[in-house]
Amino acid sequence: MLTPQFWRDVFARFFPGILISGLIAISAQFVSEHYGAPSMLMALLFGIALNFLSQEGRCKAGIAFSARTILRFGVALLGMRISFDMAADLGWGIVALVVGGVIATILFGMAIARVFGHGPRFAFLSAGSVAICGASAAMAISAILPKDERTEERLVFTVVGVTLLSTIAMIVYPILADLMGLNSQFAGIFIGATIHDVAQVVGAGFSISEETGDVATVVKLIRVAMLAPIILVASIVIRRYVINGQADERPAIVPGFVVAFVALVALNSFELIPANIIAIAVELSRWALLTAIAAVGLKTSLKDVIDVGGAAIALLVVETMFIGVLTVGGLYWLG
Repeated sequence: MLTPQFWRDVFARFFPGILISGLIAISAQFVSEHYGAPSMLMALLFGIALNFLSQEGRCKAGIAFSARTILRFGVALLGMRISFDMAADLGWGIVALVVGGVIATILFGMAIARVFGHGPRFAFLSAGSVAICGASAAMAISAILPKDERTEERLVFTVVGVTLLSTIAMIVYPILADLMGLNSQFAGIFIGATIHDVAQVVGAGFSISEETGDVATVVKLIRVAMLAPIILVASIVIRRYVINGQADERPAIVPGFVVAFVALVALNSFELIPANIIAIAVELSRWALLTAIAAVGLKTSLKDVIDVGGAAIALLVVETMFIGVLTVGGLYWLG
């Protein structure tokens, strides 16, 4: 029975860890707004600096809750940003290029990871984050991967890597688009289809023109929409892999947060959600993901992240180059 004492016990158990994760998220956002640093990266670094809080004591349970449950809540709310009309407005040729680029990049990453000395878990995590939506995709994919002793360090390394690469791309890709002679629309498609994180896509696109920024944002959100089907397929494959006795836990066939994501996309597509609710949900999603990544940082030792090694950096760079070259080739083919 859910008595007042039960809720007091729940509050006492989880609140300290959630509070420290939230305070780190607020600090990271402050630094981002005043000094231009990526908020996700700042939240990670601040969290890592306070890693001792997650080892034991009052904060441990709340930090774990933030890194898992609040993360999934934030990913589900991303569905509010997407509608079916986005695809129709671009044209199906462009949609096919964007979707094909996501799938090809993931398959490429899975195929080439062994060359860099990494197994399928890091391969899927890194390739999925590069192909779909950077840090948000990395956190969503990590949530469905079977856990082991290196789960947290792989996630932190991937988030740091794709955030840094996105920041570099935000500066370099508008210059490349100009050198390649891309018009405003094609420049927007190039930027939206290749840069990892949504914030950097917006920054790069609108640095060229308003039209380019609008196109880049729509293309990027189509990539974000790929999160649900990719995770669904991956969950089925992982479940079969687990059933064969080769992994240590058995995920649900369809994770609940993926169902919520798809449902919100559908509701938004049929314009059943008021605009003010969408605006609140989008902001809430951003803060939930920022709080979750702060918690992931809190659970991670800097030494563990460094131990991932230079080969992991090289893999992320190669995957980033692959989706870039593939997109440029597709744009020239389309004309």
